[in-house]
Amino acid sequence: MKPLSPTDQLFLWLEKRQQPMHVGGLQLFSFPEDAPDDYVARLAERLRQYTRVTPPFNQRLDYRFGQPVWVEDEHLDLEHHFRFQALPTPGRVRELLSFVSAEHSHLMDRERPLWEFHLIEGLGERQFAVYTKVHHALVDGVSAMRMATRMLCHDTGERDMPPIWAMPPRQSGKQEESASSLWRSVGHLLGESGKQLGTVPTVARELLRTINNARKDPAYSSIFHAPRSLLNQKITGSRRFAAQSYDLARIKAVGAAYGATVNDVVMAMCASALRSYLMNQDALPEKPLIAMVPVSLRKDDSSGGNQVGVILASLHTDVPSPVTRLMQIHEDVKVAKERYAHMSAEEIINYTALTLAPAAFHLLTGMAPKWQTFNVVISNVPGPKETCYWNGAKLDGMYPVSIAMDRLALNMTLLSYGDQVEFGLIGCRRTLPSLQRMLDYLEEGLADLEAAAGL
Repeated sequence: MKPLSPTDQLFLWLEKRQQPMHVGGLQLFSFPEDAPDDYVARLAERLRQYTRVTPPFNQRLDYRFGQPVWVEDEHLDLEHHFRFQALPTPGRVRELLSFVSAEHSHLMDRERPLWEFHLIEGLGERQFAVYTKVHHALVDGVSAMRMATRMLCHDTGERDMPPIWAMPPRQSGKQEESASSLWRSVGHLLGESGKQLGTVPTVARELLRTINNARKDPAYSSIFHAPRSLLNQKITGSRRFAAQSYDLARIKAVGAAYGATVNDVVMAMCASALRSYLMNQDALPEKPLIAMVPVSLRKDDSSGGNQVGVILASLHTDVPSPVTRLMQIHEDVKVAKERYAHMSAEEIINYTALTLAPAAFHLLTGMAPKWQTFNVVISNVPGPKETCYWNGAKLDGMYPVSIAMDRLALNMTLLSYGDQVEFGLIGCRRTLPSLQRMLDYLEEGLADLEAAAGL
């Protein structure tokens, strides 16, 4: 029996029919070269043999003790969680994305462990896919990605590899910390108040400095007054998922041409895509959209610990020039990182939580429409740097599937894999019609920057 943290209870409390609170991932594989045509069916039969389910996938919710706790499900029905399915003909990427869109719209049964694993055949070009979804109360998005990566290897010949639900748990040791998010930042502030008291002077000083800058600089003040937009309405439970891979070398070349980082270029691509999309919907606000962006603050190549802060960055969607937009985004992110440079991890977390508190209150209640602190989430998650395989099948792409919420109808998450950047966009199907066009606008945004740089 394991009690849920206050933050994880918040994910359960936030969940409604129009607001499922699970995260997911889509992995696209190619058959091994020597595989028979029924390779996926044979793989499904092998996977069904993994009946011993390991934590956290054997845990279900229990409310008998007044507060929700995780208990082991002694009657776990693997057939409910592992599903072998086929796409309708003609089995294109369009059908695959439609399948994920529909499945990601469905709430999961709280009487069972809160996860599903879909093995999907019927794709052309001797490919198959895996779509996994896990409730955010059970596993956060970054941890889910790490688990999915542990399921893979770099050896084309390795076979009999277990699925994600049957992998041995990691040895106990220092707990891995996930990328910061709005809710984890607020939960951390509320849940560890004793440890955080020592950060109050620094946090107060930086908040005062930020507020003073906002009073003096109209552009800076937009960080506290994100415009009302099509992205920030109440949503339905129906989702649209769009995904696309982009060549990392192209993004790096643009960054080198303008002295910007990969993350700067990615944000500029997202800004261009949002500007084009909203213009075509005749819904572009006069003021620039604001993004909530987790950014790495690491100053070396070490891998231990968590050095991530959350910033609010203007996307400068009111600026017609893509180059000017990129350079302004670059400067804004640079200033935000400099603000964090002299702050401790606890101070960064508290600063983040306090600056995002108005957004949290508005998202939770909808009672403070003037506190639209940001319009969209843009998150960049590091993935495997080398080509990966699973039971001999090459991983061609892995795409994050995140969460859309009331008053936050679009989430733009990207993941690096090898020499690719994988975009996963999730949004409300009714609030944001033709969301898949955003993929074309992302490409146009990158192409415009390449053309301006002569690449």
